[in-house]
Amino acid sequence: MSIGPAGGVLGSDRVARRTAILTVVLLCGVTLLVAFLNKARCAGAPFRTDGRSAAFDYVKDARVCYSDIQFLWLGRDIDQHIFPYIHGGITADGTLTGGAVEYPVLSGLLMWLGALGAHNDAAFLLRSALLLAPFALVTAWLLARLAGRAALLWAAGPPLVLYAFHNWELPVVCTTVAAAAVMASTRFPIRVRGALAAMLLGLGFCFKIYPAIFVIPLMLYVLTGGERERAGPGSRPRLDLGGASAVAGAAVATVAAVNLPFALAGYNGWRASIEFQQQREADITTNSIWYWGLRPLFGSDPLSSAAFTETVSIASPTLIIVSFAVALWTGWRRYAESGVYPWLGVSGAMLCGFLVFHKVHSPQYTLWLIPFLVLLAVPWPVVWSYLAADIAIGVGVFRYFYTLGTGNSVDLMEAVVRFGVWGRATLLVLLFWLFLKVPMRSPRLTAVRDPEPGELVNETGSGTRR
Repeated sequence: MSIGPAGGVLGSDRVARRTAILTVVLLCGVTLLVAFLNKARCAGAPFRTDGRSAAFDYVKDARVCYSDIQFLWLGRDIDQHIFPYIHGGITADGTLTGGAVEYPVLSGLLMWLGALGAHNDAAFLLRSALLLAPFALVTAWLLARLAGRAALLWAAGPPLVLYAFHNWELPVVCTTVAAAAVMASTRFPIRVRGALAAMLLGLGFCFKIYPAIFVIPLMLYVLTGGERERAGPGSRPRLDLGGASAVAGAAVATVAAVNLPFALAGYNGWRASIEFQQQREADITTNSIWYWGLRPLFGSDPLSSAAFTETVSIASPTLIIVSFAVALWTGWRRYAESGVYPWLGVSGAMLCGFLVFHKVHSPQYTLWLIPFLVLLAVPWPVVWSYLAADIAIGVGVFRYFYTLGTGNSVDLMEAVVRFGVWGRATLLVLLFWLFLKVPMRSPRLTAVRDPEPGELVNETGSGTRR
């Protein structure tokens, strides 16, 4: 610690910052334990001969302890310890066979690793949780360094309890946050940081696809010189086409390097994961605006169902692309005004557009959004409102499925699900615009305020007035 009043304060702040970061990480560990115990209520003896917990089929919805991890112990040859993709494929009716799974290759590899040594779904859940937990802890550490106490939203919030071990989301979230951390550093030139961040986003693509969309705003950030000062009033720096190309090349090379061995060793099994997602329909399990909003306008006969599916297959990708274009264009307008392209805010807005209009909106996708709510200075009432709508989905949809099976009235639980679907969609539209306008939160854990609107925030988080 430095000697003297100023040095003493600086040293005290540094100790307080490290202590706060450690506290965030420890709290995240506690939350992960609670999250595992919640899902483990569905798992355990007695087991069927195929290793499925006997209780899973009749308590998973009633107790809201369902997880895709436990569910997929069967049906993807995970229980047979078949190495994924190599011998797999997909049938005409959409059934995956021979070790093929519906996720990109790195998620499939994690699934296979989690099953090693496991002979029932409870052991598979435990081993998978042990593999996934470090990604959540690293994410908590990075978010605490980048955004201070706001990282508690990730480390101790309801979404981590509900979804940490629901599916294989934690690694992909970690890669996205790591990319943001790389770009927030000033240790290397922007071209180097851009390429490293693009590689991380490429790895994220190999886990769950969606980080690929963030490469475009990252390219524009590098293209425009990042936080570099303008040469004079009204002037702009020369566009760095080479740097932007390096970002694109790093992302593409990473994706190719990871996927090519699987595609060469078993093309049909590798391709099956893509075909499975293409064939998936917006049904009652997808929690999307398409099912709860558009589906009632079509009849229940097969022709009407086919018309609904065809409509969604056109409208969904079209609106997603339009939302991406609007986000990128709005980001460019902000660059024209401030001289800095808001790549992180544009990325968050693009994610919102994807979540609103995609035909599938699984509950655990909330984990994708939380880092943006942490890193960007979204008003906290909006954040709490989104969490309330998310809990309505994360809890309500499983209670709704349970009630459907009992034959009792589903009016109450259906109302809860509708509130969650439409509340979440409405707030995503609001967040789309907020992400494009608000600055980053301050990383100073002892700070008493976040940057104000209209205040530019550099890559280390400190603010300067425009």
